Amino acid sequence: MKVDLFIPCFVDQFKPETAFNMIKVLEKAGCKVTYNIEQTCCGLPAFNAGHWEDAREVGEKVLNEVALDKTLVCGAASCTAMIRNSYDLLFQNSSYHNKYRQLQKKSFELSEFLVDVLKIENMGSSLDGKAVYLDSCHALNHCRIKEQPRKLLNCVAGLELLNIPSPTECCGFGGMFSVNYEPLSVELGEQKIENILSTGAQYIISTDYACLLHLDGIIKKQNINLRIMHLADVLASGI
Repeated sequence: MKVDLFIPCFVDQFKPETAFNMIKVLEKAGCKVTYNIEQTCCGLPAFNAGHWEDAREVGEKVLNEVALDKTLVCGAASCTAMIRNSYDLLFQNSSYHNKYRQLQKKSFELSEFLVDVLKIENMGSSLDGKAVYLDSCHALNHCRIKEQPRKLLNCVAGLELLNIPSPTECCGFGGMFSVNYEPLSVELGEQKIENILSTGAQYIISTDYACLLHLDGIIKKQNINLRIMHLADVLASGI
């Protein structure tokens, strides 16, 4: 299958090697992967900040450059949610209406694409240790992604997947929420870390690198022995 890869801004700017691992995983799954080097943001930060005109302008760039004859695989549930849900508020009944509706039908987050579309759960990956999977709010509430990443992680050789107490509680990032309400954002993050530590996990794994970076700031500041990993990095391990 031919797919276009949509690389989230946080991955592009902070951990580009994760993007290469996304390609590695998709190619292992039998896909021919292309990436548009002119790609920019999906528009989510501007949208969440209330700057809808700016978000619309960025979204138009996405729609003008995306290849509608291919499936779009996103490296974050937040980007997937923006395209599949929030583009309705920006482009419905506009000149981009048909194009954005086509794109919505062909856009998938990485784990749901592997599990729901390709019907793959075992990537032949391996990682020794104990881990928790961190559900992002966009994944759970906007994309209904919960079991797909867990199915993939349960097939990783050597990895013991543990359950976080109160798993649906926000990690505190929330995009602009972490900027506008920093004390509360940090408090939520610290509570999430406390819950994770209670499991004895060594790794925090998620499909959304923004959430992981938020928690990693707390981890490093408090010198906590936890490591963050994007799902793609885990799936690329040992293959």
